[in-house]
Amino acid sequence: MSARDKFHDVVKSALQKDGWRITHDPLLIRIENIADMYIDLGAEKIIAAEREGQKIAVEVKSFIGTSTISEFHTAVGQFINYRYALEEIGSELILYLAVPLNTYNDFLTKPFIKTIIQRSQINLIVYDVEKEEIIRWQI
Repeated sequence: MSARDKFHDVVKSALQKDGWRITHDPLLIRIENIADMYIDLGAEKIIAAEREGQKIAVEVKSFIGTSTISEFHTAVGQFINYRYALEEIGSELILYLAVPLNTYNDFLTKPFIKTIIQRSQINLIVYDVEKEEIIRWQI
């Protein structure tokens, strides 16, 4: 199992504030005898009619390294692998990539990066590190 992302607990707290119950920390996905994959969080909505009963998996990224584009490549690759793994096991979980607000504003809104996110069908949760709150859900 890989190390937790620096903002793992921030996102966990933000989800809980938003009415989600954390069901897995981390969420293990076992694919035959090939690999065990660990998505950072599994959660289900317990409040609000429009999302009640919805179940999600969340991969948390901090983007605090020296190369944002390199971290983005890694995040996209993980997201796609996790999405296919969830499909393979017949999971109903909707996968999200959680990213900090400053990274979203400064990097993920650039036209080329937005195109990659859209074409790769990456769902985003944008979180505020300081307030420990979810700012945006993007599908």
